[in-house]
Amino acid sequence: MNYKLLISIAVSLLIARWRQTLVAAIGVTFSITMFIGLLGFMSGLNEMLDGLVMNRTPHVRLYNEIKPNPRQAVDLLPAYQHSWNIIHSVKATGSREQLYNSAAIKAALLADHRVAGIAPKITTRAFFNEGNVDITAAIQGIEVQQESRLFHFNDYIVAGNADDLELVSNSIILGKALAEILLVVPGDVVQVTTVSGEQFPLKVVGLFQSGLQEFDKAQSYAALSTVQKLIGKTADYITELQVTVKDIREAPAMAKEFEQTFNTDAIDIQTANAEFDTGSFIRTLISYAVGVTLLIVAGFGIYNILNMMIYEKMDTIAILKATGFGGRDVQRIFLFIAVSIGVSGGLVGLLLGFLLSLAIDQVPFNTTSLPTITTYPVSYDVILYLIAGAFSLLTTFLAGWLPARKASKIDPVIIIRGK
Repeated sequence: MNYKLLISIAVSLLIARWRQTLVAAIGVTFSITMFIGLLGFMSGLNEMLDGLVMNRTPHVRLYNEIKPNPRQAVDLLPAYQHSWNIIHSVKATGSREQLYNSAAIKAALLADHRVAGIAPKITTRAFFNEGNVDITAAIQGIEVQQESRLFHFNDYIVAGNADDLELVSNSIILGKALAEILLVVPGDVVQVTTVSGEQFPLKVVGLFQSGLQEFDKAQSYAALSTVQKLIGKTADYITELQVTVKDIREAPAMAKEFEQTFNTDAIDIQTANAEFDTGSFIRTLISYAVGVTLLIVAGFGIYNILNMMIYEKMDTIAILKATGFGGRDVQRIFLFIAVSIGVSGGLVGLLLGFLLSLAIDQVPFNTTSLPTITTYPVSYDVILYLIAGAFSLLTTFLAGWLPARKASKIDPVIIIRGK
């Protein structure tokens, strides 16, 4: 079989109807361009939102939840073990927020090959004194180096330096929204009253902005040792361990394992952010649905053009068959026409889609709630371009297959007799 001859005939048919060919190719180009632009923007948006929430969330969080003992004293009495014991308004007693035996837990986690890193943390409530008004906020005691390495803490500092928490004694970093309420800037001193009534002066060494306004109104950060001093605890006191794992997909199973092994409460990132993950999935699904719809519409355009080409070239097809070309040869000619439209339109569409993404990436996007974002977020993930190229070829092939099959079944005798 002479493929070179078949390609030459297909090119001749394409040139003979170059306007219709150009329209079909432009349809594919437009679809691919919008597919890349839309998916790149939506993927970039999802990555940005993931950064705001997921980057600050440990893969597994170990802590002690304050809750009543499920086994009450009455259940321990032999006389009542086989009875239904109904107790109302059970209060939590004998439990505490401190993570028991934290040093041994940290050592065990660091020895686990699945763990990428751990960061201890203390969370306590306090009152920031603003004149006669007390503003309630949380103070997070952290190890700055670990927090920055595992959870990008340093990226969210908009004023000052995160390392100063460790270098300056009795220092604090306030959420930017909280600092605006207190009317303080780095270098000022704030008065903090703990839940036990003790007052401490803390020097503001920086401002933190996560992009979540309500979160920044009620959060502040201090060194682990500073918070231990505030609440009058020893150096081994922590309320939770934040764990990052090498494979995030193992987090749910590891959380259950750690909960049983260390006798603590544990929650994984998927459970903690289930609603957020659902929102990201739905946004991505809608984007793909719109992009695929554009490609299918372009495919119908190619289908109609090839159908018209077959109708107008009946005599040419009849002559090809009469001179020895088989039905498969004719089918290959029209499939080559369809695929060549898809390839040429797809390649140009990929290039224009990349240029469109670059253009979107340069559009200024300034908002006080997201200081680290200066332009609209765009993803340049190679997988988007591979998906677009594959859909382009698949759509155009399917659009050309039915007309090509129709052309291969044309009876040359009937066509020539009709002429």
